[in-house]
Amino acid sequence: MTDSKKKRLFFSIKRKPIVAVVKQKAKNNIPPHSRPGTIDYKNVVLLRKFITPDGKILPRRVSRLNAKQQRYIANAIKNARMVGLLPFINYSSPSFL
Repeated sequence: MTDSKKKRLFFSIKRKPIVAVVKQKAKNNIPPHSRPGTIDYKNVVLLRKFITPDGKILPRRVSRLNAKQQRYIANAIKNARMVGLLPFINYSSPSFL
């Protein structure tokens, strides 16, 4: 086989196109009008979104918050627990037993 025939055979083979898989960034749960300064311990409805059913604070990779927002959320959850607005743990969870 000559070189030209080899080249034609090589280029005539149908190849699958290479497609890059790009994950779309999920939107975070904090409303756009809410700035990090307005996240406080009294907004229990917002804080419950960032707590697991066991009562743990969601990590950044799950909650999709940036570092500053995560710090504000964590401090607000801890303050709400100290005041008594949020529970420390969920006693009805089967992992507690």
